[in-house]
Amino acid sequence: MSHTPGIGHNSGKDLQGYTGRLHQWRRARRALLGPILPVEVVRMRVRRAAALGLDYGTYASVRAGTGRDIAALLFSSNALRMIRSAEIEAVRAAKLAGARAERAALVHRPLPVAAPAPLDWAGRAPSFADSPAALRARLQEMLKAHRLPADAVLMIGDTAFEASWCPAVRAAGYLTAEGYFGEAG
Repeated sequence: MSHTPGIGHNSGKDLQGYTGRLHQWRRARRALLGPILPVEVVRMRVRRAAALGLDYGTYASVRAGTGRDIAALLFSSNALRMIRSAEIEAVRAAKLAGARAERAALVHRPLPVAAPAPLDWAGRAPSFADSPAALRARLQEMLKAHRLPADAVLMIGDTAFEASWCPAVRAAGYLTAEGYFGEAG
């Protein structure tokens, strides 16, 4: 006869495993830093936000939500204004050139999958016909192929459909193209 563990039982899990160590690390970090970050850490994060082309508030909220730095910026072709050709609008390309992170694009059909400068790589964007599972699998495969943890990728898009990619793959966050490039239209 098997016995079902009651509430509070750890079900035989190793508390010294990954989750146990993560809990201990977070607790020690909170004890070390306290409730307010040191000025040096804030200055370093302000510089990192600027290097990514983000305002500090956006960077800090993404960092607080994931606990890690942003390693890549993943744009939709709509966000880059690649509407009729696989070329990035000049103003947007200039801002991207200064971003100090991996820069990539998810290109919508019927455009060819291309990574014009200053992008590092490009992939095919999920389509409306993809099931949620297929959409998630496609995005996870792309990130895995480029050795990017999803929670270190900030997605930038222009539509509600593109915003749905972020929770599907558990990305660090989603930002509108207007929010990133700072211009309307």
